[in-house]
Amino acid sequence: MEIYLNNPEATAKIGMALGTAIADKRLVVYLQGDLGAGKTAICQAILKAYGYHGRVKSPTYTLLEPYELDNALIYHFDLYRLADPEELEFIGIRDLDADHALFLVEWPDKGAGFLPEADIELNMKVQSPGRMLYIQAVSQLGQAVVGSLQASI
Repeated sequence: MEIYLNNPEATAKIGMALGTAIADKRLVVYLQGDLGAGKTAICQAILKAYGYHGRVKSPTYTLLEPYELDNALIYHFDLYRLADPEELEFIGIRDLDADHALFLVEWPDKGAGFLPEADIELNMKVQSPGRMLYIQAVSQLGQAVVGSLQASI
């Protein structure tokens, strides 16, 4: 699935729609793309769709920001500054249960071998003046979510 996002509002809108399509499912979403392409903006909108109204910052330096909501546990990773995938062991990656949480992982290639497999992969590319978003389902659960997303937009 390909979607052109011509402004930040369009990015927020598709992120909200994706968050709504994910609903209460527990899955892993990989967000890949250029620096500044809007990966964190998508994460912010997904969290908003889940009812989170606080500030969502990119966990570039902490690597992980957990969000414990009434209806979900969401882990937002930003692995941009990860020097070695084994560093994920130091933050307790093995203790985080992907079967009971939503994982939003920016720069997943930097955590290869230590991350759970993706259900959905998002790839964002800067295409002035906007962004191109490519969405690919890579699991059966991911296919259900992407199908729901397609039906809603």
